[in-house]
Amino acid sequence: MVETIQWTGDGVVMIDQTRLPREQSFVTCRSYSEVAHAIRTMVIRGAPAIGVAAAMGVALGVQEGADFETVCSTLAATRPTAVNLFWAIGRMRRLRASLNGASGAEVVARMIEEAGRIKDEDIAMCRAIGSHGAPLVPDGKTVLTHCNAGALATAGYGTALGVIRAAVAAGKNIDVFADETRPFLQGARLTAWELQQDGIPTTIITDNMAGHFLRSGRIGCVVVGADRIAANGDVANKIGTYSVAVLAKENGVPFYVAAPLSTFDLTIGSGSEIPIEERAAEEVTHVFGVAVAPEGIAVKNPAFDVTPARYVSAIICERGVARAPYEASLAELAAPSGLLRGRPDAGRELPVNKSEKSDRAPTS
Repeated sequence: MVETIQWTGDGVVMIDQTRLPREQSFVTCRSYSEVAHAIRTMVIRGAPAIGVAAAMGVALGVQEGADFETVCSTLAATRPTAVNLFWAIGRMRRLRASLNGASGAEVVARMIEEAGRIKDEDIAMCRAIGSHGAPLVPDGKTVLTHCNAGALATAGYGTALGVIRAAVAAGKNIDVFADETRPFLQGARLTAWELQQDGIPTTIITDNMAGHFLRSGRIGCVVVGADRIAANGDVANKIGTYSVAVLAKENGVPFYVAAPLSTFDLTIGSGSEIPIEERAAEEVTHVFGVAVAPEGIAVKNPAFDVTPARYVSAIICERGVARAPYEASLAELAAPSGLLRGRPDAGRELPVNKSEKSDRAPTS
């Protein structure tokens, strides 16, 4: 399993996801501004991963002696949709506020330690998500996934791919269809590469083939990640997810979302309140620097869409599996973490409950 990001004596080292799978290379960020640039340019991407990167970026900024508010605001301005980014910055803010009166050296050490803790907890959460999600995966069928919600999108193991990895580890005979995920090709470039490294049988399909295969009866379930989940169960994920969800429901295929509690934003009532990032036109008009569209053509490039809760069969997090009505089940799963008290970064997450095995949502 590739190590997505790590703190080293030289700086924050992360695999350059813009170069995969053609080249496996690493970028070393020696300042918070370099971390911000890496997030903005998608050297590192995936909601949990950019949360970890932001935490390490804050720690770097403190180590540099930069103005703390400038560090936090710079990192927060990188990408607007994934709430994990703001959750991680909020957690680092709370720690810094608790260290008033501490020596500079102690503050630096504690911030670095906290960033490392966020990384370690993320991996543990992904493994717990996999444990809860594996029983939902039908044996002897194909799993369809969209974008990349694997080790590369997290600190390690993955959310949606964590479910797949856990199902394989449990002995289930499954294979994977990976949507290519235009325009950034996270499925074709990243998901396929990750699963190939693991020896999990994987087939790339273009995004517009999903309906064909969902109708064929071959697909046992769809598993995707998320960048923000509203209180009512609406889910923001990579553009094209909504289409897959509609097609899955039309063809009676379960559609599962796998994400940690840090992706929940229970301060917003529905997906209509989620900000959608619009990215550069060149991502659509060019592929690896080669123009594939007429020069000067108008382009829209939203990076995410929102899947209404009615298309979501279940939401898998580190504490268990939530089902509709999501207003109740998500709130009960999240309540101990403080996600109901103001902003989604209001509480500090509790240790992962690895003993929870039920795939039923809590009732209220």
